[in-house]
Amino acid sequence: MSQVIQWILHKDSEQEEHSSGNGSARKSGQRSDQELLDAYSRAVTQVVETVGPSVVAISVRKNRAANGSRGMPGGEGAGSGVIITPDGFVLTNNHVVEGSDGLEVSLTDGRTFSAQLIGSDAATDLAVIRISDGGLPASELGDSDLLKVGQLVIAIGNPLGFQSTVSAGVVSALGRSLRSQSGRLIDGVIQMDVALNPGNSGGPLVDSRGRVVGINTAMIYMAQGISFAIPINTARWVVTELVMHGRVRRAYLGVGAQARPVNRRIQHTLELGSATVVEIITVEKNGPAEQAGLQAGDCIFALNENQVGTVDDLHRLLSKWPPGTPLEIKLLRRGRVEVFRITPRED
Repeated sequence: MSQVIQWILHKDSEQEEHSSGNGSARKSGQRSDQELLDAYSRAVTQVVETVGPSVVAISVRKNRAANGSRGMPGGEGAGSGVIITPDGFVLTNNHVVEGSDGLEVSLTDGRTFSAQLIGSDAATDLAVIRISDGGLPASELGDSDLLKVGQLVIAIGNPLGFQSTVSAGVVSALGRSLRSQSGRLIDGVIQMDVALNPGNSGGPLVDSRGRVVGINTAMIYMAQGISFAIPINTARWVVTELVMHGRVRRAYLGVGAQARPVNRRIQHTLELGSATVVEIITVEKNGPAEQAGLQAGDCIFALNENQVGTVDDLHRLLSKWPPGTPLEIKLLRRGRVEVFRITPRED
């Protein structure tokens, strides 16, 4: 009997030790979870403290034409923006300032300024405005090419008129394409699950180190957890064009075109990566294409050795091609490959 009692006591002590061990593990796990949550909170709060002062609220007076009715007075609009230089250049969305009759910018410290539109670009939904003051808090611009899916990002803006609102989430996908108001595709768009609402447009998307990696531009209504931002690397190029020239200069050929399927034999012979080519439908009189000898019915399949299969491909390659710089076009004309040299003009 004494042996049985000793065995029971031994088992009880083992269970107590096991329970004690589990308790320690649970406490350790709880501490670890708390530390992770604290680290997440610190990252977000530090970003807000760093970037918050450079995020502005933009009030927009809309003129009659923008309101869409001759007899109706203009309206009011609102959005967000981010100061990118200490001397007052502010980056925002084109659709925030489009058709404006007056702009007013409010800082988080309560100061309010009238703003001047420097330039806007509907093709990327970006715009630059400027306020007349110096020593302003400016955000650091990051590198959107370094973003990874799952990475923490924070949006700061003025949704629905609530100034300096913060929302956080993760990058859901990279390399998306959105159709802009001009009809061109915006490439490399950042998709995230950050909550955006009207008024967030034009505000910065920021990484955990407080660097602006995107400009918030759109949300999908009736969808949850799907929003988009223009990558800051695209914005850098657009800002340079707008500040230096007041517009984004793009090359154009002077053609109307559409995608046209090609049979597999031609696709294989020309080693095309796409099942379509770009068929010229119309040629603008005295335009670059007509002067180079291009005709309606020609089917373009390459620009400077870069294959094109759609009109979007054509726009993509021409968007950053310097106007006035010749390029080589390869096309099919009545079943034969022809090569032309063309000098695009500024659009």
